[in-house]
Amino acid sequence: MEKYINQIVKGDCIESLKKLPDHSVDLIFADPPYNLQLKKDLMRPNQTKVEGVFDKWDQFSSFKVYDEFTEAWLKESRRVLKKNGAIWVIGSYHNIFRVGAIMQNLGFWFLNDVIWVKTNPMPNFRGTRFQNAHETMIWASRAEKSSYTFHYKSMKAFNDDLQMRSDWWIPICSGKERLKVDGKKVHSTQKPEELLFRVILSSTNVGDVVLDPFSGSGTTAAVAKKLGRNFIGLEREDYYIEHSRKRIEAIEPLDLEDLNYLIEKKPPKVPFGNLIEKEMVQVGELLFDKKEQNSARIAANATLEWEGKAGSIHKISATILGKSANNGWKYWYVKRGEELILIDELRSEYIKKYY
Repeated sequence: MEKYINQIVKGDCIESLKKLPDHSVDLIFADPPYNLQLKKDLMRPNQTKVEGVFDKWDQFSSFKVYDEFTEAWLKESRRVLKKNGAIWVIGSYHNIFRVGAIMQNLGFWFLNDVIWVKTNPMPNFRGTRFQNAHETMIWASRAEKSSYTFHYKSMKAFNDDLQMRSDWWIPICSGKERLKVDGKKVHSTQKPEELLFRVILSSTNVGDVVLDPFSGSGTTAAVAKKLGRNFIGLEREDYYIEHSRKRIEAIEPLDLEDLNYLIEKKPPKVPFGNLIEKEMVQVGELLFDKKEQNSARIAANATLEWEGKAGSIHKISATILGKSANNGWKYWYVKRGEELILIDELRSEYIKKYY
């Protein structure tokens, strides 16, 4: 496995996938051939030719042949995914529905379909259909019971404290980001780094292995390297390999300190009794509610005694409020001089000092 890590591996995607060990990668991002079925050149109104996708790798003789190809690479992809791994597959209306059905047949469990809304899509030059302004990404776990990675809090913060939606408004790859040689695109379907940034940021951890079976211009590998992940790219075309390797070599990974998702880390579980042991609160001391209308005495076994009843900080606060449950850490205060201190603040001090 080590010989494949952080490499663009030359070879057919299916044959290359077969060389990878079972359950060896954390995430797959796949941008397979769309099978666009273009029959003739696309022309602009001024009669200049549109640089569409006419590459041989996107041409299949029939839907049956395309489906067989799709099932083969997806089957191998599922094999190499770790048991809690996940996959993203991007496509257009030409192929995504066929791909999706095959994925479900193989046992992948759909989590979302994310719509990439192109803010600067190519016009429909013939004027015979709606302008095609989006592509679909299927996000799926390896199996229904897989404990896949999802950084929900991070993506919410990324989106100004609003839940990240499944419609992503991102421009198509252009400008300096677009790889070109003598003014011509290196790859006809290069995806924007912004798209892969969200995919990798949301569904992997630092040090994870991200596999792209159709590496092309190397966008997945470039963003994975930048975000402190490991990558494996599979590609059969020498021309794409040459330029993607140059691109990846120029990438400087972000500082690991900047890739630490503190917002995702769950605080350690601290029992109220720990505060008694460290004398941050005292046996026999009173705890108060915010308005000092109710008070309860701390017993040596970390229970509270209130009006002849005894129970945990949570149980007694719930009883006072007439609820079935309540978070006592957010309810009780302790007096220090004339000031009321929330016991949750004492818990935070305990964590900083002892963890």
